[in-house]
Amino acid sequence: MKKLLLPALVFLLAGLAWSAAGAVDAPRYTVVKVDLRTERLALFLNDDTGVAFKRFDRLEAWLKARHKQLLFAVNAGMYHADFAPVGLLVREGREEAPLNLADGVGNFFRKPNGVFLVTADEPRIVEASEYPALAAKGGVQLATQSGPLLLRHGAVHPALIPNSDSRKTRNGVCVSGATAVFVFAETPVNFYDFALYFRDVLHCRDALYLDGTVSAIYSKTLQRNDFVRDLGPMLAVVAP
Repeated sequence: MKKLLLPALVFLLAGLAWSAAGAVDAPRYTVVKVDLRTERLALFLNDDTGVAFKRFDRLEAWLKARHKQLLFAVNAGMYHADFAPVGLLVREGREEAPLNLADGVGNFFRKPNGVFLVTADEPRIVEASEYPALAAKGGVQLATQSGPLLLRHGAVHPALIPNSDSRKTRNGVCVSGATAVFVFAETPVNFYDFALYFRDVLHCRDALYLDGTVSAIYSKTLQRNDFVRDLGPMLAVVAP
C-alpha cells in the first residue's frame, strides 16, 4: 500500500518552517537546507591540539573562544574507533584522509558509495570512483566520503530492499542547485524508504547516506543540540 506523504517538518537556517506528517506509522523527518550562496559549510574533526571534538557543545565552545558562533552542525560520515574518518576527508582544500575504494563489510562499503563535496561553484554528490578525476581539476574546498549512495542519477541503490524490517534513525544529504539538503529521520526508517523520501518528496537525483544510530544535529534555529554518542567528522555552518 502506497503511503500518503504530507509535508515533513522542515527548517531553513533563515528560520522558515513548514511541517509535514505521513500516515499514522510513516517516518517523520527534519530537513535543513543550507544555501551555499549565502552560508558557508566547513568540516571539523580535531581541535588545535589534535583531540577530536566528539560533541557539538565542545565545537561550539571552541568556536566561541575564537569569537565565532555555531549555527548548524551534523555528523559528517563514518569513522573509526579513534574518530578518524573511514574514507576521504578534505578540509579547507587540504586532503586529510584519502579516498577509500576498498571492499569491506558494513554500510560504508556497500558499493556504490559516494562523496559529498563543495567546490567554489557548487555542492555535489558523486560516486566515489568518480572523485579522483574531479579532484584533479582542483577547486574542492571540502569533501567527506560515506556510503551507500542512496540515489545515483535518480535510481535507488540496487542493494536497498523494499519493506526491509531494518529500521533505524538515519541521516543523509542531497543537493539542489546551490543548496545542500540535510535530512534526519526522527523515527526509525529502512534504507529504501529513506531513499524514496529524497527522490519522491525532495526531488533529488543524488543522495548520500551519512550514518544511522549516531545521527545528530545542532541547530540554533531549532534550539537543538543532540547527543547520542561521540562523533567523528562534523559538517557545520559558522558565523561570522
